[in-house]
Amino acid sequence: MKYPLLLVFFCFLSQVYAAQVDTIAVFSKKMNKDVKVVAISPEKGKASSTLYLLHGHSGNYSNWVTSAPQIKELVDRFGYLVVCPDGGFDSWYWDTEDANYQYESFITKELLPFIEKRFQVGSTRANRAITGLSMGGHGALYLAFKHQDLFAFAGSTAGGVDIRPFPDNWGMKKRLGAYSENPQKWNEHTVMELTHLVQPGALQLFIDCGTGDFFYEVNNKLHEKLTYLNIPHHYLTMPGRHDWNYWSRSIAYQMEFFNQCFQSKFSTK
Repeated sequence: MKYPLLLVFFCFLSQVYAAQVDTIAVFSKKMNKDVKVVAISPEKGKASSTLYLLHGHSGNYSNWVTSAPQIKELVDRFGYLVVCPDGGFDSWYWDTEDANYQYESFITKELLPFIEKRFQVGSTRANRAITGLSMGGHGALYLAFKHQDLFAFAGSTAGGVDIRPFPDNWGMKKRLGAYSENPQKWNEHTVMELTHLVQPGALQLFIDCGTGDFFYEVNNKLHEKLTYLNIPHHYLTMPGRHDWNYWSRSIAYQMEFFNQCFQSKFSTK
C-alpha cells in the first residue's frame, strides 16, 4: 500500500519570476577546483532553510533553473533557498579514487558551510533537505542515508536507486570498477543496500517515479523494501518517462513536501 500524500496540486500561471538566481563558484579544497553552483533565493524575506537539488547524469548546475523555470515561482511561493551544485558528468555524488571526483565530501563538508555562511540560512539538520533527479536522486538518498547528522529530509525523483541492474551504463564502472569484479564495492555505493543505515525517525522521505521510466522497477523495489523495514516514506507514481516533461511536474510535489517538512514541528536530536 502506498503512503498517502497530503500534497497540493498547483496550476502554474504565466508570470514574471521575482526570485533571485545567482551562479556562484565554490572552491573545493578536496578537489582543488572551482565548482559552479546555482542558488535561487526568494524575493521576500530571508530564507531560513535550504533544499539542495541535484542534477542527473551528463547534466550540470544550470539544468534545473533552465529546464524547469517554474522552480523560481516555487521558491517565491515557499520562501526557502534552493541550491543546485554541479556534480560532474558522471560522479553519482560519490567520493572515488579519482581526486577530481570527491563530490560526497564537497557537498557535505564544503558546500553546506559555504552556503549557510553566504546566505545566512539555518545550519541545523532540520533546516536542510536534499533531493534530485536520476543520478541526482540516487545521490540525494545516498548522501542523506550516510549523513543523517546533516539532513532531516530527503527525496528522489526518477532516481537510479539501485545501480546494480545497470553495470555498463552511465560511467559507473569507471568509478567503481566492473560489477562482476567488485560486487561488494557496488553494494556499498547503491542506495538499495544502504537502507540499514536509516535510523528510526531520523529522515522524512519522498520518492517518486514515472510509470514509463526505466527506473520504475527499482523505485518500486525500494518502496517495497522501505515498507518491509517499517521505514516511513511517501511514495508517488505518475504517468511519465525519464525526461523533463516528467521532472518539470514532479518538482512541484517534491518542493511542496519539503515545504511541509520545514514548516512542521518535526525535529530530532
